[in-house]
Amino acid sequence: MIDHTGIGVADVARSAAFYDAALGALGLRRVIQLPENDGADGVGYGVEYPVFWIDRFHPHGVKQHTAFKARSRAEVDAFHAAALKAGGTDNGPPGLRGTATGYPPGYYAAFVIDPDGNNMEAVFRET
Repeated sequence: MIDHTGIGVADVARSAAFYDAALGALGLRRVIQLPENDGADGVGYGVEYPVFWIDRFHPHGVKQHTAFKARSRAEVDAFHAAALKAGGTDNGPPGLRGTATGYPPGYYAAFVIDPDGNNMEAVFRET
């Protein structure tokens, strides 16, 4: 079981604007900022405690993949729209993914490339 994870980013403020929008669509928000006043070094997203961090301490540009759990197809759609509006690049529009390509039945997802080239996904598992 994973408690939290995170990625390094080149510009915390730029990436925070992207993640505020994209993760906000999934019900996540900034719960911690380092330093407290401006979050220039790192931002932790979650509901009560941080489950996903962006920071300037870890290497950035390594093209990681992270999938966030959505509670409905509508949340996946909202994540994708918000991420694109916040400067992300489409890497797979919302929709059911095919079992022929290795996805389980009922896998509804959307993929967006963040400002540092990371592949971010929102997924709702219907079964």
